[in-house]
Amino acid sequence: MTKRLSRSGNSLALVIDRPLLEALEIDADTELELSTDGDVLVVTPIRDRKRSKRVDELVSEAHEPYGGVFRRLSE
Repeated sequence: MTKRLSRSGNSLALVIDRPLLEALEIDADTELELSTDGDVLVVTPIRDRKRSKRVDELVSEAHEPYGGVFRRLSE
């Protein structure tokens, strides 16, 4: 997807299409973190701690029975 910046007062704005917003589960109230390596702009939604904790729990649960398999696959 190629986009151009739009003028918004004295600033520039990046308009994100609805399908992408829905796929990422972000809306106008979602806080975003912007970072760069000098060439690439990375926009990351800041997820609430409850959601992050649940993801960590799911990863731990999967790691217990399958950790050895993941380790062997990585080698």
